[in-house]
Amino acid sequence: MKRKIKYQLIGISVVAILITMILMFSIFYDVYKEQVKSDLKTIAVTLKETGIFDKEKETGFYFNNNYLRVTWIDTDGTVLYDNGVDYKVMENHADRPEVRAAFRYGHGSAIRESATMNQSTFYYAVQLDDGAVLRISKVEGNLWSLAENIIPIAASVMLFMVAICIILAQIMTKSIINPIEEMILNVDDYNASTPYEEFTPLVRTIRKQHTDILEAAKMRQDFTANVSHELKTPLTAISGYAELMENNMVREEEVAVFSGKIRQNVDRLLFLINDTIRLSELDNEGRQETMETFDLNELARKCVENLKIYAHKHDVVIVSIGVATSVTGHKEMIIELIDNLCNNAIRYNNKNGNVLVEVGAEEGHAFLRVKDTGIGIPKEQQERVFERFYRVDKSRSKETGGTGLGLAIVKHIVAIHNATIHLKSDLGKGTEITVTF
Repeated sequence: MKRKIKYQLIGISVVAILITMILMFSIFYDVYKEQVKSDLKTIAVTLKETGIFDKEKETGFYFNNNYLRVTWIDTDGTVLYDNGVDYKVMENHADRPEVRAAFRYGHGSAIRESATMNQSTFYYAVQLDDGAVLRISKVEGNLWSLAENIIPIAASVMLFMVAICIILAQIMTKSIINPIEEMILNVDDYNASTPYEEFTPLVRTIRKQHTDILEAAKMRQDFTANVSHELKTPLTAISGYAELMENNMVREEEVAVFSGKIRQNVDRLLFLINDTIRLSELDNEGRQETMETFDLNELARKCVENLKIYAHKHDVVIVSIGVATSVTGHKEMIIELIDNLCNNAIRYNNKNGNVLVEVGAEEGHAFLRVKDTGIGIPKEQQERVFERFYRVDKSRSKETGGTGLGLAIVKHIVAIHNATIHLKSDLGKGTEITVTF
Protein backbone atom coordinates (compact mmCIF):
# COMPACT_ATOMS: atom_id res chain seq x y z
CA MET A 1 0.00 0.00 0.00
CA LYS A 2 2.87 2.37 0.86
CA ARG A 3 4.54 1.72 -2.50
CA LYS A 4 1.29 2.20 -4.40
CA ILE A 5 0.54 5.53 -2.70
CA LYS A 6 4.13 6.71 -3.18
CA TYR A 7 4.13 5.88 -6.90
CA GLN A 8 0.76 7.55 -7.36
CA LEU A 9 1.98 10.72 -5.65
CA ILE A 10 5.14 10.73 -7.79
CA GLY A 11 3.09 10.12 -10.95
CA ILE A 12 0.70 12.95 -10.11
CA SER A 13 3.64 15.26 -9.36
CA VAL A 14 5.42 14.45 -12.64
CA VAL A 15 2.24 14.99 -14.67
CA ALA A 16 1.60 18.27 -12.81
CA ILE A 17 5.17 19.45 -13.50
CA LEU A 18 4.91 18.59 -17.22
CA ILE A 19 1.55 20.32 -17.60
CA THR A 20 2.82 23.36 -15.68
CA MET A 21 5.96 23.64 -17.82
CA ILE A 22 4.01 23.26 -21.07
CA LEU A 23 1.51 25.92 -19.97
CA MET A 24 4.29 28.25 -18.80
CA PHE A 25 6.18 27.81 -22.06
CA SER A 26 3.01 28.49 -24.06
CA ILE A 27 2.28 31.61 -22.00
CA PHE A 28 5.90 32.73 -22.31
CA TYR A 29 5.79 32.38 -26.10
CA ASP A 30 2.54 34.38 -26.30
CA VAL A 31 4.08 37.13 -24.15
CA TYR A 32 7.23 37.01 -26.29
CA LYS A 33 5.19 37.47 -29.50
CA GLU A 34 3.29 40.39 -28.00
CA GLN A 35 6.57 41.98 -26.93
CA VAL A 36 8.08 41.66 -30.43
CA LYS A 37 4.89 43.09 -31.93
CA SER A 38 4.95 45.98 -29.45
CA ASP A 39 8.61 46.72 -30.29
CA LEU A 40 7.90 46.76 -34.03
CA LYS A 41 4.90 49.03 -33.49
CA THR A 42 7.01 51.48 -31.50
CA ILE A 43 9.67 51.57 -34.21
CA ALA A 44 7.07 51.95 -37.01
CA VAL A 45 5.27 54.83 -35.27
CA THR A 46 8.61 56.53 -34.50
CA LEU A 47 9.73 56.29 -38.13
CA LYS A 48 6.34 57.58 -39.28
CA GLU A 49 6.62 60.61 -37.02
CA THR A 50 10.06 61.48 -38.39
CA GLY A 51 8.40 62.30 -41.73
CA ILE A 52 11.30 60.95 -43.78
CA PHE A 53 8.98 58.72 -45.82
CA ASP A 54 7.56 61.48 -48.03
CA LYS A 55 7.41 61.22 -51.81
CA GLU A 56 7.29 65.03 -52.15
CA LYS A 57 10.48 65.73 -50.18
CA GLU A 58 12.53 62.98 -51.83
CA THR A 59 14.52 62.54 -48.62
CA GLY A 60 17.39 60.06 -48.90
CA PHE A 61 17.72 57.40 -46.18
CA TYR A 62 19.38 54.07 -45.44
CA PHE A 63 18.59 51.38 -42.83
CA ASN A 64 20.89 48.53 -41.86
CA ASN A 65 19.07 45.27 -42.56
CA ASN A 66 20.99 43.26 -39.95
CA TYR A 67 18.35 43.99 -37.30
CA LEU A 68 15.21 45.28 -39.03
CA ARG A 69 13.74 45.19 -42.48
CA VAL A 70 11.98 48.35 -43.56
CA THR A 71 9.59 48.37 -46.53
CA TRP A 72 7.79 51.45 -47.92
CA ILE A 73 4.68 50.58 -49.94
CA ASP A 74 2.68 52.96 -52.12
CA THR A 75 -1.11 53.23 -52.03
CA ASP A 76 -1.43 50.82 -54.97
CA GLY A 77 0.83 48.20 -53.36
CA THR A 78 3.98 49.11 -55.28
CA VAL A 79 7.15 48.85 -53.21
CA LEU A 80 8.91 52.23 -53.03
CA TYR A 81 11.78 51.16 -50.77
CA ASP A 82 13.15 48.03 -49.04
CA ASN A 83 16.42 47.78 -47.19
CA GLY A 84 16.68 44.03 -47.68
CA VAL A 85 16.36 43.47 -51.42
CA ASP A 86 16.12 45.57 -54.58
CA TYR A 87 12.65 47.08 -54.34
CA LYS A 88 12.45 47.53 -58.15
CA VAL A 89 12.13 43.76 -58.68
CA MET A 90 9.74 43.14 -55.79
CA GLU A 91 6.18 42.09 -56.50
CA ASN A 92 3.11 44.10 -55.53
CA HIS A 93 2.42 43.96 -51.74
CA ALA A 94 -1.21 45.08 -51.72
CA ASP A 95 -2.44 41.56 -50.91
CA ARG A 96 -0.20 41.03 -47.87
CA PRO A 97 -2.41 40.63 -44.73
CA GLU A 98 -0.62 43.26 -42.65
CA VAL A 99 -0.57 45.74 -45.59
CA ARG A 100 -4.22 45.14 -46.41
CA ALA A 101 -5.13 45.71 -42.74
CA ALA A 102 -3.08 48.93 -42.67
CA PHE A 103 -4.88 50.30 -45.74
CA ARG A 104 -8.25 49.49 -44.12
CA TYR A 105 -7.68 50.19 -40.38
CA GLY A 106 -4.53 52.29 -40.30
CA HIS A 107 -2.34 49.50 -38.91
CA GLY A 108 -1.92 45.73 -39.18
CA SER A 109 0.32 42.88 -38.06
CA ALA A 110 1.11 39.33 -39.08
CA ILE A 111 3.44 36.43 -38.28
CA ARG A 112 4.66 34.07 -40.97
CA GLU A 113 6.23 30.78 -39.91
CA SER A 114 9.06 29.03 -41.69
CA ALA A 115 8.94 25.34 -40.74
CA THR A 116 12.17 24.53 -42.58
CA MET A 117 14.20 27.32 -40.95
CA ASN A 118 12.55 27.08 -37.49
CA GLN A 119 11.98 30.83 -37.72
CA SER A 120 9.09 33.28 -37.61
CA THR A 121 8.93 36.64 -39.34
CA PHE A 122 7.02 39.32 -37.44
CA TYR A 123 5.42 42.15 -39.48
CA TYR A 124 3.88 45.42 -38.37
CA ALA A 125 2.47 47.94 -40.87
CA VAL A 126 1.27 51.49 -40.25
CA GLN A 127 -0.40 53.85 -42.70
CA LEU A 128 1.36 57.13 -43.39
CA ASP A 129 -0.38 60.49 -43.71
CA ASP A 130 -0.35 60.33 -47.52
CA GLY A 131 -2.03 56.90 -47.58
CA ALA A 132 1.13 54.89 -48.21
CA VAL A 133 2.17 52.12 -45.79
CA LEU A 134 5.37 51.69 -43.81
CA ARG A 135 6.08 48.07 -42.84
CA ILE A 136 8.63 46.95 -40.27
CA SER A 137 9.60 43.25 -40.01
CA LYS A 138 11.94 41.21 -37.90
CA VAL A 139 13.03 37.56 -38.01
CA GLU A 140 12.97 35.68 -34.68
CA GLY A 141 13.07 32.06 -33.58
CA ASN A 142 9.72 30.30 -33.66
CA LEU A 143 8.18 28.10 -30.96
CA TRP A 144 10.33 25.07 -31.78
CA SER A 145 13.60 26.95 -31.98
CA LEU A 146 12.87 28.56 -28.63
CA ALA A 147 11.96 25.12 -27.26
CA GLU A 148 15.32 23.71 -28.39
CA ASN A 149 17.07 26.34 -26.30
CA ILE A 150 14.81 25.99 -23.30
CA ILE A 151 14.40 22.18 -23.18
CA PRO A 152 17.85 21.42 -21.65
CA ILE A 153 17.24 23.93 -18.87
CA ALA A 154 13.62 22.80 -18.46
CA ALA A 155 14.71 19.14 -18.31
CA SER A 156 17.25 19.92 -15.60
CA VAL A 157 14.67 21.84 -13.60
CA MET A 158 12.14 19.04 -14.08
CA LEU A 159 14.59 16.36 -12.91
CA PHE A 160 15.36 18.45 -9.85
CA MET A 161 11.66 18.91 -9.11
CA VAL A 162 10.95 15.19 -9.66
CA ALA A 163 13.71 14.35 -7.18
CA ILE A 164 12.11 16.70 -4.65
CA CYS A 165 8.70 15.15 -5.39
CA ILE A 166 10.08 11.64 -4.73
CA ILE A 167 11.42 12.74 -1.36
CA LEU A 168 8.18 14.55 -0.50
CA ALA A 169 6.12 11.54 -1.69
CA GLN A 170 8.03 9.27 0.69
CA ILE A 171 7.52 11.70 3.57
CA MET A 172 3.82 12.16 2.76
CA THR A 173 3.26 8.41 2.35
CA LYS A 174 4.74 7.78 5.78
CA SER A 175 2.69 10.58 7.30
CA ILE A 176 -0.48 9.05 5.79
CA ILE A 177 0.21 5.35 6.39
CA ASN A 178 1.98 5.40 9.79
CA PRO A 179 -1.13 6.61 11.71
CA ILE A 180 -3.19 3.88 9.99
CA GLU A 181 -0.65 1.20 10.96
CA GLU A 182 -0.61 2.50 14.51
CA MET A 183 -4.41 2.47 14.55
CA ILE A 184 -4.41 -1.18 13.40
CA LEU A 185 -1.90 -2.14 16.10
CA ASN A 186 -4.04 -0.41 18.73
CA VAL A 187 -7.41 -1.51 17.38
CA ASP A 188 -8.22 -3.10 20.75
CA ASP A 189 -7.52 0.13 22.62
CA TYR A 190 -10.86 1.90 22.85
CA ASN A 191 -9.12 5.02 24.22
CA ALA A 192 -6.94 5.36 21.12
CA SER A 193 -8.11 8.06 18.74
CA THR A 194 -8.81 7.45 15.05
CA PRO A 195 -6.26 9.29 12.83
CA TYR A 196 -8.80 10.08 10.11
CA GLU A 197 -12.48 10.79 10.58
CA GLU A 198 -13.35 8.63 7.55
CA PHE A 199 -11.96 5.56 9.37
CA THR A 200 -14.18 6.00 12.44
CA PRO A 201 -17.05 3.75 11.19
CA LEU A 202 -14.54 1.11 10.05
CA VAL A 203 -12.67 1.14 13.37
CA ARG A 204 -15.95 0.99 15.27
CA THR A 205 -17.05 -2.04 13.21
CA ILE A 206 -13.68 -3.79 13.61
CA ARG A 207 -13.67 -3.22 17.35
CA LYS A 208 -17.23 -4.50 17.64
CA GLN A 209 -16.41 -7.58 15.58
CA HIS A 210 -13.25 -8.14 17.59
CA THR A 211 -15.23 -7.88 20.82
CA ASP A 212 -17.86 -10.27 19.45
CA ILE A 213 -15.16 -12.75 18.43
CA LEU A 214 -13.56 -12.59 21.87
CA GLU A 215 -16.92 -13.01 23.55
CA ALA A 216 -17.79 -15.93 21.27
CA ALA A 217 -14.41 -17.51 21.95
CA LYS A 218 -14.91 -17.07 25.69
CA MET A 219 -18.44 -18.50 25.45
CA ARG A 220 -17.12 -21.52 23.56
CA GLN A 221 -14.34 -21.95 26.08
CA ASP A 222 -16.77 -21.69 28.97
CA PHE A 223 -19.19 -23.99 27.16
CA THR A 224 -16.47 -26.59 26.62
CA ALA A 225 -15.40 -26.35 30.27
CA ASN A 226 -19.00 -26.63 31.45
CA VAL A 227 -19.72 -29.59 29.17
CA SER A 228 -16.59 -31.33 30.45
CA HIS A 229 -17.61 -30.67 34.04
CA GLU A 230 -21.21 -31.76 33.48
CA LEU A 231 -20.14 -34.94 31.70
CA LYS A 232 -17.59 -35.72 34.38
CA THR A 233 -20.17 -35.82 37.20
CA PRO A 234 -22.42 -38.65 35.89
CA LEU A 235 -19.43 -40.51 34.46
CA THR A 236 -17.69 -40.41 37.86
CA ALA A 237 -20.85 -41.68 39.53
CA ILE A 238 -21.26 -44.49 36.97
CA SER A 239 -17.61 -45.45 37.35
CA GLY A 240 -17.88 -45.46 41.13
CA TYR A 241 -21.02 -47.60 41.26
CA ALA A 242 -19.65 -50.00 38.64
CA GLU A 243 -16.34 -50.37 40.56
CA LEU A 244 -18.18 -51.23 43.78
CA MET A 245 -20.24 -53.86 41.98
CA GLU A 246 -17.19 -55.24 40.15
CA ASN A 247 -15.30 -55.74 43.44
CA ASN A 248 -18.31 -57.44 45.09
CA MET A 249 -18.58 -54.61 47.60
CA VAL A 250 -22.34 -54.39 47.14
CA ARG A 251 -24.73 -56.73 48.88
CA GLU A 252 -26.96 -58.75 46.60
CA GLU A 253 -30.08 -56.96 47.75
CA GLU A 254 -28.44 -53.57 46.88
CA VAL A 255 -27.48 -54.53 43.31
CA ALA A 256 -30.84 -53.38 41.96
CA VAL A 257 -30.45 -50.04 43.76
CA PHE A 258 -26.94 -49.48 42.37
CA SER A 259 -28.07 -50.56 38.91
CA GLY A 260 -30.88 -48.04 39.13
CA LYS A 261 -28.41 -45.29 40.08
CA ILE A 262 -26.18 -46.24 37.12
CA ARG A 263 -29.18 -46.13 34.77
CA GLN A 264 -30.25 -42.78 36.23
CA ASN A 265 -26.80 -41.30 35.58
CA VAL A 266 -26.70 -42.85 32.09
CA ASP A 267 -30.04 -41.22 31.32
CA ARG A 268 -28.74 -37.90 32.63
CA LEU A 269 -25.63 -38.31 30.51
CA LEU A 270 -27.71 -39.01 27.39
CA PHE A 271 -29.94 -36.01 28.09
CA LEU A 272 -26.87 -33.83 28.49
CA ILE A 273 -25.29 -35.08 25.27
CA ASN A 274 -28.53 -34.68 23.32
CA ASP A 275 -29.08 -31.13 24.65
CA THR A 276 -25.46 -30.20 23.87
CA ILE A 277 -25.76 -31.50 20.31
CA ARG A 278 -29.10 -29.70 19.89
CA LEU A 279 -27.64 -26.42 21.14
CA SER A 280 -24.74 -26.76 18.70
CA GLU A 281 -27.21 -27.33 15.87
CA LEU A 282 -29.12 -24.19 16.84
CA ASP A 283 -25.82 -22.25 16.97
CA ASN A 284 -25.22 -23.09 13.31
CA GLU A 285 -26.05 -19.80 11.53
CA GLY A 286 -25.82 -21.41 8.09
CA ARG A 287 -28.91 -23.55 8.63
CA GLN A 288 -32.09 -23.04 6.64
CA GLU A 289 -35.32 -23.83 8.43
CA THR A 290 -38.59 -24.75 6.73
CA MET A 291 -41.36 -22.53 8.06
CA GLU A 292 -45.07 -23.37 8.01
CA THR A 293 -48.29 -21.98 9.41
CA PHE A 294 -50.02 -23.98 12.15
CA ASP A 295 -52.35 -23.66 15.15
CA LEU A 296 -50.22 -22.88 18.20
CA ASN A 297 -53.04 -23.76 20.59
CA GLU A 298 -53.46 -27.25 19.09
CA LEU A 299 -49.71 -27.82 19.30
CA ALA A 300 -49.60 -26.71 22.96
CA ARG A 301 -52.56 -28.92 23.83
CA LYS A 302 -50.86 -32.03 22.36
CA CYS A 303 -47.62 -31.25 24.19
CA VAL A 304 -49.48 -30.92 27.49
CA GLU A 305 -51.26 -34.25 26.93
CA ASN A 306 -47.91 -35.96 26.36
CA LEU A 307 -46.47 -34.48 29.57
CA LYS A 308 -49.34 -35.37 31.92
CA ILE A 309 -47.77 -38.68 32.96
CA TYR A 310 -44.44 -36.94 33.67
CA ALA A 311 -46.30 -34.25 35.65
CA HIS A 312 -48.27 -36.88 37.61
CA LYS A 313 -44.97 -38.56 38.54
CA HIS A 314 -43.89 -35.25 40.13
CA ASP A 315 -47.28 -34.70 41.82
CA VAL A 316 -48.01 -31.75 39.54
CA VAL A 317 -51.19 -30.97 37.58
CA ILE A 318 -50.67 -29.51 34.09
CA VAL A 319 -53.51 -28.05 32.01
CA SER A 320 -53.81 -26.16 28.73
CA ILE A 321 -56.22 -23.36 27.85
CA GLY A 322 -56.52 -21.06 24.89
CA VAL A 323 -58.07 -20.36 21.52
CA ALA A 324 -57.06 -21.26 17.97
CA THR A 325 -54.09 -19.04 17.14
CA SER A 326 -52.13 -19.25 13.87
CA VAL A 327 -48.38 -18.72 13.82
CA THR A 328 -45.72 -19.26 11.17
CA GLY A 329 -42.59 -21.06 12.27
CA HIS A 330 -40.63 -24.27 12.47
CA LYS A 331 -43.11 -26.72 13.95
CA GLU A 332 -40.60 -29.14 15.50
CA MET A 333 -38.73 -26.27 17.14
CA ILE A 334 -41.92 -24.84 18.65
CA ILE A 335 -42.76 -28.29 20.05
CA GLU A 336 -39.25 -28.38 21.54
CA LEU A 337 -39.77 -24.89 23.01
CA ILE A 338 -43.10 -25.86 24.64
CA ASP A 339 -41.63 -29.13 25.98
CA ASN A 340 -38.63 -27.36 27.55
CA LEU A 341 -40.77 -24.68 29.20
CA CYS A 342 -43.28 -27.23 30.52
CA ASN A 343 -40.54 -29.62 31.71
CA ASN A 344 -38.92 -26.80 33.66
CA ALA A 345 -42.28 -25.78 35.12
CA ILE A 346 -42.88 -29.36 36.29
CA ARG A 347 -39.30 -30.06 37.42
CA TYR A 348 -38.99 -26.95 39.57
CA ASN A 349 -42.54 -27.08 40.97
CA ASN A 350 -43.73 -27.99 44.44
CA LYS A 351 -45.69 -31.10 45.32
CA ASN A 352 -49.37 -30.72 44.48
CA GLY A 353 -48.37 -27.78 42.33
CA ASN A 354 -49.96 -26.58 39.08
CA VAL A 355 -48.74 -25.69 35.59
CA LEU A 356 -50.94 -23.61 33.27
CA VAL A 357 -50.16 -23.41 29.54
CA GLU A 358 -52.06 -20.60 27.81
CA VAL A 359 -52.22 -19.65 24.13
CA GLY A 360 -53.83 -16.54 22.72
CA ALA A 361 -53.25 -13.20 21.03
CA GLU A 362 -52.61 -9.71 22.40
CA GLU A 363 -52.48 -6.58 20.21
CA GLY A 364 -52.36 -8.75 17.10
CA HIS A 365 -49.45 -10.90 18.31
CA ALA A 366 -49.72 -14.58 19.20
CA PHE A 367 -48.34 -15.59 22.57
CA LEU A 368 -47.53 -18.75 24.52
CA ARG A 369 -47.52 -18.44 28.32
CA VAL A 370 -46.35 -21.12 30.78
CA LYS A 371 -47.14 -20.38 34.42
CA ASP A 372 -46.26 -22.56 37.41
CA THR A 373 -46.63 -22.48 41.20
CA GLY A 374 -43.08 -23.65 41.79
CA ILE A 375 -40.04 -22.51 43.75
CA GLY A 376 -39.61 -19.27 41.81
CA ILE A 377 -36.39 -17.50 40.84
CA PRO A 378 -34.58 -14.87 42.94
CA LYS A 379 -34.54 -11.39 41.34
CA GLU A 380 -30.75 -11.30 41.09
CA GLN A 381 -30.70 -14.59 39.13
CA GLN A 382 -33.55 -13.95 36.69
CA GLU A 383 -31.31 -12.46 33.99
CA ARG A 384 -29.00 -15.50 34.07
CA VAL A 385 -31.47 -18.36 33.78
CA PHE A 386 -31.13 -18.41 29.98
CA GLU A 387 -27.37 -18.94 30.19
CA ARG A 388 -26.00 -22.35 29.34
CA PHE A 389 -25.67 -24.74 32.33
CA TYR A 390 -27.00 -22.12 34.73
CA ARG A 391 -29.26 -23.63 37.39
CA VAL A 392 -31.16 -21.83 40.11
CA ASP A 393 -31.36 -24.94 42.31
CA LYS A 394 -28.42 -27.22 41.43
CA SER A 395 -29.39 -29.98 43.86
CA ARG A 396 -32.92 -30.24 42.43
CA SER A 397 -31.55 -30.29 38.90
CA LYS A 398 -29.39 -33.29 39.67
CA GLU A 399 -32.26 -35.08 41.34
CA THR A 400 -34.68 -34.44 38.47
CA GLY A 401 -32.15 -34.87 35.64
CA GLY A 402 -32.00 -31.25 34.50
CA THR A 403 -29.08 -30.40 32.19
CA GLY A 404 -29.14 -26.62 32.58
CA LEU A 405 -29.51 -26.22 28.80
CA GLY A 406 -33.29 -26.20 28.43
CA LEU A 407 -33.81 -22.43 28.66
CA ALA A 408 -30.69 -21.80 26.53
CA ILE A 409 -32.31 -23.89 23.80
CA VAL A 410 -35.57 -21.96 24.30
CA LYS A 411 -33.69 -18.66 23.90
CA HIS A 412 -32.16 -19.82 20.59
CA ILE A 413 -35.51 -20.98 19.21
CA VAL A 414 -37.11 -17.66 20.19
CA ALA A 415 -34.30 -15.77 18.37
CA ILE A 416 -34.69 -17.90 15.23
CA HIS A 417 -38.41 -17.00 15.11
CA ASN A 418 -37.80 -13.27 15.76
CA ALA A 419 -39.96 -13.63 18.85
CA THR A 420 -39.50 -12.14 22.34
CA ILE A 421 -39.40 -13.84 25.70
CA HIS A 422 -40.42 -12.31 29.01
CA LEU A 423 -39.88 -13.84 32.47
CA LYS A 424 -41.76 -12.89 35.62
CA SER A 425 -41.05 -14.73 38.86
CA ASP A 426 -41.48 -14.41 42.62
CA LEU A 427 -39.39 -16.52 44.97
CA GLY A 428 -41.52 -19.23 46.58
CA LYS A 429 -44.61 -18.31 44.52
CA GLY A 430 -43.87 -19.43 41.00
CA THR A 431 -42.67 -18.38 37.55
CA GLU A 432 -44.39 -17.13 34.42
CA ILE A 433 -42.65 -17.18 31.03
CA THR A 434 -44.31 -15.57 27.99
CA VAL A 435 -43.14 -15.99 24.39
CA THR A 436 -44.63 -13.44 21.99
CA PHE A 437 -44.46 -14.10 18.23
